[in-house]
Amino acid sequence: MLRKDFLTKTLLALPAMAVANQVNAGDASTKEPFVVDAGKSRFGDTVKFLGVHPNDLKISSKDTDGQLSVFDYTGLGKVGPSLHIHFKQDEIFTVIEGEYRFVVGKETHVLKAGQTIFLPRGIPHTWIQLTDKGRLIYFLQPAGKMEEFFVLMNSLKERPSDEEMDRIHAAHDMKVVGPPLTL
Repeated sequence: MLRKDFLTKTLLALPAMAVANQVNAGDASTKEPFVVDAGKSRFGDTVKFLGVHPNDLKISSKDTDGQLSVFDYTGLGKVGPSLHIHFKQDEIFTVIEGEYRFVVGKETHVLKAGQTIFLPRGIPHTWIQLTDKGRLIYFLQPAGKMEEFFVLMNSLKERPSDEEMDRIHAAHDMKVVGPPLTL
């Protein structure tokens, strides 16, 4: 009877041990603190949203074992992304400067400096800058493939076809489901 109890308890403990090993495997993130200067990106590369608006990577998925990415976006015009869905990431935006309209599912929110919005994965969302200049700090958790998406989009010399854009978004765990907002 003792052997049966031992085997049962061991088998029941295996899933917990596997989870503990995955949690410990996540300890591969950067172990040294670092500073990224204002107007600079983590690795010195320049990525611009729509070819104009600085979108600086501050904390990379490489620093956090894929758990988090942080970006600093400076908007120089009244634009924003297409209505889209992230299948695997939540996003958190904090408005640092300016004013933005966010549409999340069926809700619309206007945010000003100091306000933060949480955008859960799986819900269509977009935003548009309402002021001439604006600035956002935003987080993606887990980091997913957004860094690679921005680098790829920044490298394109011309706008891809709608079919190619769909493929690019799908390869980065996203889907465009509508146009960008307009004023």
